[in-house]
Amino acid sequence: MQDDLLVDTDERRALREAVAKLVGAYGRSYFQEVTRSGGRPDDLWADLGRAGYLGVHLPEEHGGGGGGLTDLAIVIEETAAQGCPLFMLVISPAIAGSLLVAHASDEQKRTWLPGIADGTKRIAFAITEPDAGTNTHNITTTAHPDGDGWRIRGQKYWTSGIDDADAVIVVCRGAEAGPDGRHPISMFLVPTDAPGLSFTRIDAALQIPENQFTTFFDDVRVTRDDLIGVEGAGLRQVFAGLNPERVTAAAQANGIARYALRRAARYAAERTVWSTPIGAHQGVAHPLAACFVDVQLARLMTLHAAELTDAGADAGSASTVAKYAAGEAAAKAVDQAIQTHGGNGLSNEYGLADLWFTARMFRTAPVSREMVLNHVAQYNLGLPKSY
Repeated sequence: MQDDLLVDTDERRALREAVAKLVGAYGRSYFQEVTRSGGRPDDLWADLGRAGYLGVHLPEEHGGGGGGLTDLAIVIEETAAQGCPLFMLVISPAIAGSLLVAHASDEQKRTWLPGIADGTKRIAFAITEPDAGTNTHNITTTAHPDGDGWRIRGQKYWTSGIDDADAVIVVCRGAEAGPDGRHPISMFLVPTDAPGLSFTRIDAALQIPENQFTTFFDDVRVTRDDLIGVEGAGLRQVFAGLNPERVTAAAQANGIARYALRRAARYAAERTVWSTPIGAHQGVAHPLAACFVDVQLARLMTLHAAELTDAGADAGSASTVAKYAAGEAAAKAVDQAIQTHGGNGLSNEYGLADLWFTARMFRTAPVSREMVLNHVAQYNLGLPKSY
């Protein structure tokens, strides 16, 4: 099956092939078993780190490969295309790694980036709150001044993988509102064993190794050394992590879609009813072909957004559109792949049913499809703001 229509450089093609070979040696059944047993894919994570893939986009002076977001997107897509969508790849290397490269102090970079690159350290990201949603201005987790530092009070929602992380980047508001009535936003790097930090697991339908949590901050003490970047400039700074999050989430969705379509095409070619492979019928073939087209278009937009980011250009709209396109394409591809398998599509043996909620997640996170359409309507079409 020719499921890759992108024209890559020799280096990118070699990267894709190497990642696919490494992750393919583990495969979908490994990922399913780890998830079912409540374990973690530590062996796979360690191998990715040793091979240099977790830090492929990080500076060489901090243990990385010196590449760009495009390289990390390739790693994440190919990992998912082998049936192993590691969501922590989007969180620790993409979000946290990108934020630290852009805004961390030299000491923070020396302390954390080499570990992110080789897989020995992981950083979670806490921004979402129950009553704020996409509107970061409305967060209530507050950093209260306390001598030469702060005490963080509040809670976050849907904090992924914090139970397996060494630290968490927390987005907080200042205690006092500015002249515009809004509270300035800051970011802090908090060890997950800090006194006053706790988390409770959310009972989620996602069939992935990373658990989801409500995270509580009860007078968690932080100092100037824990502040990322400039105090009060966090909302502007946080986009150094959010755009890479959207690009790499799109890459993961694209990989999931490729995996699902590959499984569906194989099944449709082999499954015979009344002496004819079911894939010979247009009622089966055409929906899969349409999904293939959508996935390839989403991959092109994702690559474009990644390359804009690497070039230092404004990639906000491209990243958002890429996430939307990939989320829609993945949800449709997985659903159609399940449908192609008939009753077998509901069996975990075929590696698809437990992917459905993961694929569906990308229509909601990391930014909902409705907010994407709001953004496109306002900023790309010039329509009046609707929210």
